[in-house]
Amino acid sequence: MAGPNFWANQEKAQETVGQLKSLRGILKPLEEGLRGAEDLATLIEMAEEDAGLAAEVPGEVDRLETLVDNLELKALLDGPLDPNNAILTINARDGGTDANDWAEMLLRMYTAWAQKNDYKIELLDRQDNEEAGINSASIAVRGPMAYGYLKGESGMHRLVRISPFNSEGKRQTSFAAVDVAPEVSDAVEIELNDEDIREDVFRASGAGGQHVNKTSSAIRLTHLPTGIVVQCQNERSQHKNRATALKMLRSRLARVEEEKREAEQAAKYTEMPKVGFGSQIRNYFLHPDQRVKDARTGYLIGNFHSVLDGNIQEFLDAFLRWRVGKG
Repeated sequence: MAGPNFWANQEKAQETVGQLKSLRGILKPLEEGLRGAEDLATLIEMAEEDAGLAAEVPGEVDRLETLVDNLELKALLDGPLDPNNAILTINARDGGTDANDWAEMLLRMYTAWAQKNDYKIELLDRQDNEEAGINSASIAVRGPMAYGYLKGESGMHRLVRISPFNSEGKRQTSFAAVDVAPEVSDAVEIELNDEDIREDVFRASGAGGQHVNKTSSAIRLTHLPTGIVVQCQNERSQHKNRATALKMLRSRLARVEEEKREAEQAAKYTEMPKVGFGSQIRNYFLHPDQRVKDARTGYLIGNFHSVLDGNIQEFLDAFLRWRVGKG
């Protein structure tokens, strides 16, 4: 990084900086744990001679145990693509306007989680619904182990609440689908043939006003062999939208390959069959009582609003333990 030409290639430089952050995320607590173990041994020796120091030992043991637990969690992020950035896509599903509103609530939740972890966020695509919320959105979440932490969020998220869009105040169940793929650099070999891709150009939609794009610059790409569809309309330039859509398609194909690899490794774990895209993975309740429960791990948080404020790390950690049979 100290080299004079380090920043000449911005994308490669950012990739190196990301690798450094990932390494520091492991090495710093590891070094702290090793120092803490030495300090604890010294403290125990001193406590044998000074009873006043004995009261400090349990607190130091608890601190080290927490540190080791966190390191063990990081050791579970061992997939080849786990260190990568993530591309997270949210689509409103069943539930009418409530589902559109729910999709936007999830977008805010993941954005808040990313900000709490000092991750960078880039909005790749957003399609607003005419009444409320969004039809879909895609964001890039960039930071150490972003994909490793977020990949377990793929699936259907179900909300049960009294609908703010229903004048009769009835309970409404709505669904939003989340899909997470690793962001891959151009250096990663992904087989992508032009004849396998159908490209559709359309006019970008928006909420109205002066910022609506009047030209057909939005791009939708369909990968015919897999049926994967990606789209981007966030940029004014058709060229930029195509480049972003291609990056999203490469990421989705990389995830397909990763899932094949995980399926082959599944026999080593005592986990249930992998929960794929389209499966209900988490239930969020605002009525009759507040709670959020993961359908796979059984992990439960009783504060709905705290979870929607981005406090989802405990769910992510519980999934990491669950998938290797340690939950």
